[in-house]
Amino acid sequence: MTYQETVERLGQKLRVDASFDLMSRQITVGHRPATIFFVDGLSKDEVLERMLQFLASVPPEDVADVHSATEFIARFVTFIEVDHTADMDTMVTQVLSGALALVVEGMDRVILIDTRTYPVRGVEEPESDRVLRGARDGFVETLVFNAALIRRRLRDPMLTFEIIKVGRLSSTDVCLCYMADRVDNAYLKKLRKRLQSITIPALTMGQESLAECLLKGQWYNPFPRIRYTERPDSAAASVAEGQIVVLVDNSPAAMLLPTSIFDFSQDTNDFYFPPIVGSYLRFVRSLIFLATLFLTPVWYWLMQNPEHIPPALEFIRIDEMGHIPLVVQLFLVELLIDAIKLAALNTPTSLSNALSLVGALVFGEFAVQAGLFASELLAYMAFVAIASFTQPSHELTYAFKLFRLVFLLCTWLLHGWGLLLGMGIMLLVLVTTRTAVGGSYLYPVIPFNAKALGRLLWRQPISRYNAEKKGS
Repeated sequence: MTYQETVERLGQKLRVDASFDLMSRQITVGHRPATIFFVDGLSKDEVLERMLQFLASVPPEDVADVHSATEFIARFVTFIEVDHTADMDTMVTQVLSGALALVVEGMDRVILIDTRTYPVRGVEEPESDRVLRGARDGFVETLVFNAALIRRRLRDPMLTFEIIKVGRLSSTDVCLCYMADRVDNAYLKKLRKRLQSITIPALTMGQESLAECLLKGQWYNPFPRIRYTERPDSAAASVAEGQIVVLVDNSPAAMLLPTSIFDFSQDTNDFYFPPIVGSYLRFVRSLIFLATLFLTPVWYWLMQNPEHIPPALEFIRIDEMGHIPLVVQLFLVELLIDAIKLAALNTPTSLSNALSLVGALVFGEFAVQAGLFASELLAYMAFVAIASFTQPSHELTYAFKLFRLVFLLCTWLLHGWGLLLGMGIMLLVLVTTRTAVGGSYLYPVIPFNAKALGRLLWRQPISRYNAEKKGS
């Protein structure tokens, strides 16, 4: 195409006349007409000014015999990240991503210059993944920054960042981060193929949209099959162990793959304490979190069958049942706890803590005095609500909550056999669950790997992790 045809077609593709932030400007480079296309707000003004000032001062005789984009870049473009292309779709995508397109008369290709800058917040510690000791930085919505935070911790040439564009409308950058000498290449190949086959129009919800594209089927399964982190140190540690970290542009959370249910027993805090302390914290967290699953169903079964209550546990009996059936009380309190959480989530930060505390106290006191709920039931449900926060994964917390409700429903219908039925249903779901892009959700129990299971149950010294190689 001629220079004028390229400018007109690129302007039509970008719809420069329809959007105020899409800019085109005609300039002169050594008496040659040229046009630049860029997005206002995604390009650095001071960089554009310096570039235009330099191009405008190029003597005509210096560019008279230049007809190759490669030669023009080598002689007159001083930017580091520069490319050239003849593909119109690539030009459009790059300009909309923040790059600058330079069309010069007589050139065989369009020059793409990376002058982009994105609005970005600070890399402060994530609210939902804090540590008592350790680094205080966290991922942000800019992919390049997130990659730099991992690269800063793993200065190894085997650390690979592979970009795949997903979404017909959004062309979202999805980055696969892995150690080339430690990653499971078969799993990496399947994951890459799955990402390249996604035909969704746009990843509007970031990593959640991508996760639902990767996790096909089993919509009824509440168990999380992808682990997330907003901490660069946690992501870097996972990469060093051979896992794949998936970074999605515009999302501050990284996806850790592959993931089994036992991976959720780990927490970043475990590795910022000595091994014995980290192992203790891991044991306490897992024990208390399991208690949230069985406490109220087992207690309700004992209330149904008081003859099975051991003498040492006589204190759990209810003196006054209340006016509402016990199982209905349990379901109502479960719903009310979630209602308080949602109210706190949608309340301004300065008022959320006060609203949650006052709402719980006032409602609980009124409900007991009015005889709606048993005081013992509120105490047990308060423990369950607080203990659920020991698990950093909100997805797993709600998975356990839903199965706790299933346990209660089955126990109400079939008593002790119902409780066993509910446990069997949960076990069946766990066994049939597959991780993203295949794999056992119960690894290292199925298939059994004693060494890997030991690492999950007992926090190993970090020096031993660093010494181990893939497959050890």
